[in-house]
Amino acid sequence: MAEVSVGQLVSLVPGASEGRRPEDPEKVRDAARQFEALLIGQILREVRENGGGWLGSGGDSSSDCATEFAEQQVAMAMAQGGGLGLADLIASGLKGPR
Repeated sequence: MAEVSVGQLVSLVPGASEGRRPEDPEKVRDAARQFEALLIGQILREVRENGGGWLGSGGDSSSDCATEFAEQQVAMAMAQGGGLGLADLIASGLKGPR
């Protein structure tokens, strides 16, 4: 999974880099879901690297690539389905009081 910085995530939310509140709530929710998927993907990768793998153990570079892709897809599916609930918290925190 590609490493993403906070600055890159902030750039997904219109107006956030200028210190303004985001205008489009759906874009905020989408950015929050993407961030949650990133976190879930990191958790899955750490488990695989430190625990011997969650889809089997050992393998070559092609199976490693397939495993990383599977982790990304599982993470995105989990985030789209509600995930750990972080996307809702992040989106409401970015929305703030109006």
